[in-house]
Amino acid sequence: MRRISWMSETRTTLKGGCHCGNIGYEYDCPVPIAALQARMCTCSFCIAHGARYVSHPDGRLRVRFGEPGQVQRYRFGTGTADFVFCTRCGVMVFVLSEIDERSYAVLNVNTLQGIDPAAVPAKPVDYNGESTGNRLERRKARWIGQVEIRDPPA
Repeated sequence: MRRISWMSETRTTLKGGCHCGNIGYEYDCPVPIAALQARMCTCSFCIAHGARYVSHPDGRLRVRFGEPGQVQRYRFGTGTADFVFCTRCGVMVFVLSEIDERSYAVLNVNTLQGIDPAAVPAKPVDYNGESTGNRLERRKARWIGQVEIRDPPA
């Protein structure tokens, strides 16, 4: 497997997924990877999962589920996003938000293949107190704006 340097200066398609391979994805990143800043949400859920997120609004995410029945969504707080897990291996792979009949997503950096997550700089962010309207506008402006999911869970 070819390792992709986080500091690559070219546009690339990154691959990743859950531990057992039931959830897989390809992320077409439209800017040099080094230009992206990972974010560490400071809510108790994200801290408990050690999740760090990356996205670009002009990126394209293609997700496939091997066994859709083994994919679970978890929603909490404002109820405006689904945290997508593989129930076989327990990995939270990405977060999905449906806004104005369009899907937006952020990827958990820890699920990228060929990239050492420790080498990805991440900035802590606190969204506590953010209004729902502001939250959705922020996602539309910063999250991956082209999301295709094959075999979505029911």
